[in-house]
Amino acid sequence: MVNSRSNKKLTSLKRQPLILLIFSSISFLLILFRLIFLQLLNYESFKKMSDENRIRLIATQPIRGRILDKDGNVLANSRVKYSLILKPQSVNESSWDKHKSSICDLLKVDINVIQKKYLYGLRNKQLSVTILDDLNVDQLIKFKENEDNLSSFEIATKLIRNYPYKSLAAHLIGYTQPITDSEYKFLSSKGYRLNDLIGRTGIEYVFEDSIRGEWGGEMVEVNSLGKFQKSLGRKPSTQGNDIELTIDINLQLVAEELLKDKKAGAIIVMDPRDGAVRAMASKPTFDLNFFSQDFKPEKEYNKIFNSAEKPLFNRALNAYDPGSVWKIVTALAGLESGKFPIDTLLETKPCITYGSQCFREHNDLGFGVIGYEDALRVSSNTFFYQVGYGVGVDEINEVSRKLGFNSLSGIEISEQENKGFVASSQWAENGRGWGEPGRTPWVPEDIASMSIGQFVVQVTPIQIARAYAAIANGGYLVTPYLVKKDGEDFSDKRRTKIDFDPKNIQLIKSGLRKVVQSGTGVSINYGVSNLPPVSGKTGTAEDGEGGLDHAWFVCFTPSENSELLIVAFAQNTPGGGSVHALPMAREILKVWNEKK
Repeated sequence: MVNSRSNKKLTSLKRQPLILLIFSSISFLLILFRLIFLQLLNYESFKKMSDENRIRLIATQPIRGRILDKDGNVLANSRVKYSLILKPQSVNESSWDKHKSSICDLLKVDINVIQKKYLYGLRNKQLSVTILDDLNVDQLIKFKENEDNLSSFEIATKLIRNYPYKSLAAHLIGYTQPITDSEYKFLSSKGYRLNDLIGRTGIEYVFEDSIRGEWGGEMVEVNSLGKFQKSLGRKPSTQGNDIELTIDINLQLVAEELLKDKKAGAIIVMDPRDGAVRAMASKPTFDLNFFSQDFKPEKEYNKIFNSAEKPLFNRALNAYDPGSVWKIVTALAGLESGKFPIDTLLETKPCITYGSQCFREHNDLGFGVIGYEDALRVSSNTFFYQVGYGVGVDEINEVSRKLGFNSLSGIEISEQENKGFVASSQWAENGRGWGEPGRTPWVPEDIASMSIGQFVVQVTPIQIARAYAAIANGGYLVTPYLVKKDGEDFSDKRRTKIDFDPKNIQLIKSGLRKVVQSGTGVSINYGVSNLPPVSGKTGTAEDGEGGLDHAWFVCFTPSENSELLIVAFAQNTPGGGSVHALPMAREILKVWNEKK
């Protein structure tokens, strides 16, 4: 029994070296395979990780391109902000106390603040920390004069967006803001960095890819403790492309000045031949430099974002009741339909009843028997009621679409644009946007309102500019544009022939000329000398939302071969287009004529 136990024990002892050998061999093979995996199969990945631990990049901000007017005047550029920085890991400790005291005395900085930021940078292995942000000129000069004795400190520059004219053309230029964390997730692949600037509105937004530039930086080598070793090279940041606008700064300045005494409104100045926008002003407006501030005061923030006046709202691209400036659409509908040809004469009356309502003439008398030209000249309501009622809603709707209404204009800053609204019988049949289909049909009162641009018609100033440009240029619908492109001829690309009878276009043009010669727009000539012949149309519109009346005036000059078109709009400014809108257009004509 004893021998049996001894044999088993002996056998177990003999097996132990074998088990140990097998275990050691397996362990060795596992280590070998792991080394092969790390050194051969995953070499590139670990090399990259090693380099990232050894090499750091100190980025330099891209230089955003400028925005210029048509003559090269700077509307937006980048201003350099100077900051005092310290590179904690490259500080010479033996001279630190001396340099710290010197910068404290020189620039009037709290010595404890400097020391605190220095220690913070060391503790968190920061390559640089900011001691003073946005140095003033005196501080910068003092530092430069003593720079040789302040080797621990450097001046860092940061580019911020700058708008020399503050609120000038704010809505069309637009502004920039830092990208958000959520945006960074997909913009990082395009070269953006956290807190990088990006265009939010206007030209800054639309031409972001062209205008933003590219980041540069300095590549530095650090040791295993994160301490600076040497510079491996610099790549300068790249400036973005300049954007040259069609805007004429002289016309833009006067347009914005003219709106200052208005509650709200817009002015558009455009070349009717190809749609080049020479000025686009909207009131209320805002200072673009607000968005370049690191700290934004609450009062200023609320004034821009939470104000009932909505200063960020571009009135030039928003829709309103057009009133009598719409009458050219009703006139063309009558002419093009053939139901009211060129030689049509209609009796105007104190009022005409449609449905249950008597729609009045604006002078409460009528103008006798008149044709198209005189109807435009005196802006007769009852003449156009009869034409509109005779052709019907859908004929007016069709003509309006050919003139560019009920659609976006094609201007670059379309993110701010409202396509407006022009009613149709189908719209009424479908419920007018609020009722049940079949229970809100088209009624006689609708056509009377539509005929003179009220309630069932909402259009933007830029759409009015396109429609009147088609009259001025002989029947071509233009696409408004803000950005010049060298070497490209836009005369054909940006305009489309409308299939209107040229005789009908000419009749409307003759009527608009009479408006200025002896009609509601005659005061355009007051106080202006040597002005080429002007054609135009006044308009007073009831506000469909219940506010005070709007005032409109549209004109183009010279009446033949026109070079300039103006749309002046004063929102909720009762008194008539000839009183409030026309004088604004007159002042712009003066400036344009003097410059020409």
